[in-house]
Amino acid sequence: MPDGVLFVCHANMCRSPMAEFIARRWLAGLPVTVASAGTDAIDGAGMHPYAVEVATGDGADVTAFRTRRLRPEHLTSATLVLTASRRQRSACAALAPAALGRTFTLHQFARLAAAARPDGTPGTTPLRAAVAAAVRARGRLQPAPDGTDDLRDPIGGSPADFRRCAEEIERSIRPLRALIATAG
Repeated sequence: MPDGVLFVCHANMCRSPMAEFIARRWLAGLPVTVASAGTDAIDGAGMHPYAVEVATGDGADVTAFRTRRLRPEHLTSATLVLTASRRQRSACAALAPAALGRTFTLHQFARLAAAARPDGTPGTTPLRAAVAAAVRARGRLQPAPDGTDDLRDPIGGSPADFRRCAEEIERSIRPLRALIATAG
C-alpha cells in the first residue's frame, strides 16, 4: 500500500480539498495517496463552489468528494500531514501527538523540501525518505517570520481569491514533488 499525504484545513471545503486535487495531479505516477480532512469539518458536505470551480478547471472530477472531520486515525495513518495553518498544525498535534514529527504547514514543508537533501537510505519509500530529509533540513533553516506559514483562507472571497490560493498551494507542492522524486 502506498504512503499517504493528508492535507488539513478548517472545514475541508476550500484549502485542503483544493490541495488534495492539486497534489493528486502533481504527484500522479508516484507511489503516494492523497486525502484531506478538516479540524472543524462537518462530515458529508460538498466543496465550496469556488473551490469546485478551481479543481474542475484543472480537470479534476470532484463529484464524489465529501468533507470529513479530522480524526486521530487519519493522522496516525498518514506518512505526511500538511496543514493550511499553524493553528491546524497545533490541532493535529493535540489530536495525535505521535504524528507531530511528520506534521508541517504546507508552506513550512515547501521551504524544508527545497532545502532538503535525501540521503538514499535503502529500504525506505520515496515519501518516507522525503519526510526524513525535510526533518533533517529543519535544523538548518531559520524560523519563518510570523504569518508566512499560514495559507490564507479564501472563504468569503471572490473566485480570483480561490485561484490565488490554489496557485499558492501549487507553488508549495512543487518542492514536495521534486523531493519525493529525488528521494525515490
